[in-house]
Amino acid sequence: MPTAQAISPQSLCDFCDTLLFADEFRDYCPNGLQIDAGVPINKIITGVTACQALIDRAIQEKAQAIVVHHGYFWKGEDAAITGMKAKRIKALLEHGISLIAYHLPLDAHPEIGNNRALADMLDLTITGALYPHEKHPVGNITTSKPISSVQLAEKITQALARKPLHICAGSPDRTLQKIALCTGGAQDMIEQAAKMGCDAFISGEISERTTHMARELGVDYFAAGHHATERGGIMRLTTVLAEQFDIGVQFVDIDNPA
Repeated sequence: MPTAQAISPQSLCDFCDTLLFADEFRDYCPNGLQIDAGVPINKIITGVTACQALIDRAIQEKAQAIVVHHGYFWKGEDAAITGMKAKRIKALLEHGISLIAYHLPLDAHPEIGNNRALADMLDLTITGALYPHEKHPVGNITTSKPISSVQLAEKITQALARKPLHICAGSPDRTLQKIALCTGGAQDMIEQAAKMGCDAFISGEISERTTHMARELGVDYFAAGHHATERGGIMRLTTVLAEQFDIGVQFVDIDNPA
């Protein structure tokens, strides 16, 4: 039975919407309450992606809500509720679990967002937006104490417990100070990093073309993992939710090497 402290899915969503300025983003998916199970919430499971393994863990933990960075209903995907998507949604509804997701709002938040979390982990100071016209930048420019590309790769490895794929654009011991970053699948922003005069760019993924772009643009590139670079924001949101609501909130990390 729900406790006296239980909250509704809409109340949880309203709090997160306000915190993350969700209404101010044009995104690739709906932000906020994606699946409303209509059950009062007294336990929340958080994670990077609403995969089946995270749903299974929420069922095991008897949670009534999942809050993630990567939810469902992405732009351009088949709208049919079949196969894997149907299995996931069926499991959520059958077990009374609502799904709440925030994509770009959780990347961009200046205090708890993915980019800010990654910058803090690497001792980088955010000085501006990678795209200066954006009201809520989804990529940032940072400054660092002088550091070599080899040293930065090692720092990323220690911070994320994952060795980045490093494309060196010059001497391995050259000094890096102006470093752009955007977590997740933002590898093509390397061109903007070059335009903004950055020495290096850190993101999550890498494409075949990224190697050539890094070398020809003269920008060291560090592919540090989509999942690994996007744990920080949801972990910080977990802390905020635990402080805000008198209910259980637990982050669950489903390992993903990509």
